[in-house]
Amino acid sequence: MTRENKLVLGTWKIIYNFHFIASILIAIVVAALYLTGGNRLFLEQHRKTTGRKDLHYQKRRWQPHDCDLPRFNATTLMGKLRGKKLVFVGDSLNRNQFGSMLCLIEPSIPPSSSKSLIWKGNSITFNATDYNATIQFYWSPFLVESNCDEIKDHKGRARIIRFNAIEKHARQWTDADMLIFDSFVWWLEPKMTLLWGSFESSDAIYKEVGMSYRPYEMALKTWSDWGEDWGRDKGRNCYSETEPILKDGYRGSDTDGRMMQIVESAIHELETRGLKVEYLNITQLSDYRKDAHPSVYRKFWVPPTEEQLANPNSYSDCVHWCLPGVPDVWNMILYSYIMHS
Repeated sequence: MTRENKLVLGTWKIIYNFHFIASILIAIVVAALYLTGGNRLFLEQHRKTTGRKDLHYQKRRWQPHDCDLPRFNATTLMGKLRGKKLVFVGDSLNRNQFGSMLCLIEPSIPPSSSKSLIWKGNSITFNATDYNATIQFYWSPFLVESNCDEIKDHKGRARIIRFNAIEKHARQWTDADMLIFDSFVWWLEPKMTLLWGSFESSDAIYKEVGMSYRPYEMALKTWSDWGEDWGRDKGRNCYSETEPILKDGYRGSDTDGRMMQIVESAIHELETRGLKVEYLNITQLSDYRKDAHPSVYRKFWVPPTEEQLANPNSYSDCVHWCLPGVPDVWNMILYSYIMHS
């Protein structure tokens, strides 16, 4: 097992030794910097702006079983990214990680340095001029083309997937030195429509399908060709949860082993063509943290109705993560990979 894979097998621990307390104090200072500075843009789901009062979830640190997770050093990472472009591609979970990354690295960039944040089309791009480094998020929830590809206008639509077309998106990534992909949550619909042909074509073929693995498999084949449950009562979710799962080896029922096999198969196919792809499965380590979701403490695209407000379980966000929080660990694992690659 590689060092990188070891990093995703472990447990969440509260560590009270001096060094960890010192790191927590540093983290609080850093958090204050990015909460009061320009980075507030990335923290629309953060408890500081939405009323979450319990901070216990911030005190847990991921501890791998057989090794130690390297301490995140933003200056060292920016040195590695000098002259390079790092792109996160996918849905709002990858945007979650993108926001975490910016919050981790921006305090290390001197105030006198030139930096910019640009929203354009489907992308959000951060540039650090002194490093000639770019970190970008690109919205593409299915990776392939769909009718949900507009970052600001994708809600409430019956999903139509053009599963064999990726070029429109891929041309936006061709200058990237490193690509981080995710695609999962958007496939969990009871019904979706597959499209053969283009959206503009009059003779395109549309076929409605139920929830199955085949569309996901076909989309990942296109991609490769181009190169929360914890024993809860029914109706209960992450609302009011303040402690993580402590059982070692826990897997939520929403963790879909078959979809993971499809991803692994697509990656294996790439490797047979001579292209090396690192696959870090962070699902299980995240599953433990039922306490670290925004729940009701975030800004929603559509404000909750009075009926929903009366039943917080009905609209709690148990998909995304508070910052600081779990996405920071994803980036620490990514940092470890970059440092050792």
